[in-house]
Formats: sequence, C-alpha cells, structure tokens
Amino acid sequence: MNPPAPHSRPDWLRRADPIDGVERIEAWFHGKAYGMHRHDTYAIGRTLTGVQSFSYRRGQRNSLPGNTMVLHPDEAHDGQAGTAEGFQYRMSYVEPALLQEVLGGRALPFIEGGVTTDPRLAAATATLLQHVGHTLEPLEQSDALAELAHALAAVAGLPARRPTGDFLAARRAREYLHAHCARVVTLDELEVATGRDRWSLSHDFRTFYGTSPYRYLTMRRLDAVRRMLLAGSSLADAAAAAGFADQSHMTRHFTKTFGLAPGRWLQVAGAVRRG
Repeated sequence: MNPPAPHSRPDWLRRADPIDGVERIEAWFHGKAYGMHRHDTYAIGRTLTGVQSFSYRRGQRNSLPGNTMVLHPDEAHDGQAGTAEGFQYRMSYVEPALLQEVLGGRALPFIEGGVTTDPRLAAATATLLQHVGHTLEPLEQSDALAELAHALAAVAGLPARRPTGDFLAARRAREYLHAHCARVVTLDELEVATGRDRWSLSHDFRTFYGTSPYRYLTMRRLDAVRRMLLAGSSLADAAAAAGFADQSHMTRHFTKTFGLAPGRWLQVAGAVRRG
C-alpha cells in the first residue's frame, strides 16, 4: 500500500499560553500558510523540517531546517511551503519593549534578510524556541530575553555599552537563589529581595558571577540532584525534591550541563565512590 501523499497531512498549529509579552507557537503547513501581514512584535523562529518560504522586504526568503528567522516589527511578510512536502517550524513573538529594557534606549537591532545561520542567534533563541508544551519559568524567560537582546545587538553591529553593575544587588540575588533554589523564584520577589529591576539585575549577575540568575539557579538544583542520586534517591524523586518540573525536565538540563544522562552519570560516579 502506497503511503499518503505529503499534502494529505492536515495543517496544524499549537500555541503556548502567552507569558509577559511573549507568545510561542509551533505549526506545520503545506502549500500557502499565511497571506501578507505584519506584527508589532519581533517574530523569532526556527524551521524544523522542510523549506519555509516567505516574502520579506521586497524579496523571497527560504529558511531551511536549523535556520533562525528574525523578522523585524511592523515588516510585512507571508508564509508558504517551499516544496510539496510542507514545513514545520516554531516561532516566538516578542514585544520590542521587552528587548528595549535590556538595550537601554539603543536602536532596535535589524537582521538583514530575515534568515540567518549565525551561531550566536541560534544559541540565544534556543530557550524561547523550545517545544510549546514546555512552560518557561519566569527567570528562564527573563534570561532568554536578555540573551536574545544581546545577541541581536551583536549580530546587527550595535555599539556595545560600557559595562557597569551593582555588586551588592548581585550578591543579594545569589544569596536569595541559594536559599530558595528548590522552588520557582519569581521576578517580582527577586526585585524586592535585591532592590534592583530585573533587567539591570540580570546584567549585574552576569558581570559579577559570569552566568545568568536562571542558569545559576539551575546549577544549584543539579548539585542537589547529584547529591541525592549518590545517596540512593530515584531520578523522579531527586528531580521533584530539587525543584524541577519533572524527571524529563531535570534530565534535559543534566545532560546539557554534564554531557551524560543522569543514569549514566550515576553509574560512573557511583563506581568511583565504591572503588
């Protein structure tokens, strides 16, 4: 029996609940997907499969799997499959005001052509372009927006700002994250605890501790997971006790951080302790 033709697969679109000025979708289309339209947000996306074609700034663009799309606010564009097989993609719509909080009054970055293979933007968009079923924690989204703003500015060639920072605020944030790493920490409570607005605090933390608040929080959770695994806890119990959403959430972060899945890490680390 012959498989169904590629175009017989129905189109679909899944949408995460918008959070604080960021909307995320994942979709699959064949043929024509969208007519000409424009948003008052950045459209930041990644093609997953197929060829994603669109008209943009008087030209035809083609995004291939792994390419990053950066469509500037208020620029007209459409969307269609570049081949008969259709295309799948993820997109985040980001209010410019959120990036401007990081940019501090600099011009909004413009990425020529709307499609890029620049590894800086690929890395900076990874968090915002996760599966829509993944709910971003407040600090996770804040860190992702800061990374995106800095990457856009760098790739667009905007002049860098002179680094400054508030060390006492960063230290208060570090102490607060240590004390509350096993639960979700909100941006509002971190602002109250440090007396610093979230965007300035993210900058301060990177300046003085070399990483973002959310990354620091995640590392403390992973430290706790390793201690609990070595003490005999199950993967699921360790993930829950350390503050991760579930075991798969913990496993993704663990593997990305240490290069080994937690079960494999326990095998080799446990062997050393027994030896």
